[in-house]
Amino acid sequence: MATPEAPSFELDIQPLFNQRDQEAMLIQFDLWNVEDVRDFAPEILATLESGRMPCYGSWPDEQVQLFKRWMDGGMPE
Repeated sequence: MATPEAPSFELDIQPLFNQRDQEAMLIQFDLWNVEDVRDFAPEILATLESGRMPCYGSWPDEQVQLFKRWMDGGMPE
C-alpha cells in the first residue's frame, strides 16, 4: 500500500502515464513495466523536470514530486 513517503508503482506511478505516453516510449522502454521504469528512472525524472515529457505538455509539479518520492522511497512495486 502506498504511503506519502513511498508511493507504489502500481497504484501511484503507472497511472500517471497514459497509453499515448507508453506507446511513444516503447522504442526505448515500457512505461507500464516497473523494471523498465526503475532502470530509466533518473532519465525519466530529468525529462519530466525539464518539461520535455510528456510530449503533450508538462506534468503538474505535484506529479513530478510524486515520481521523485517514489524514486527516493526505493521504487516499490
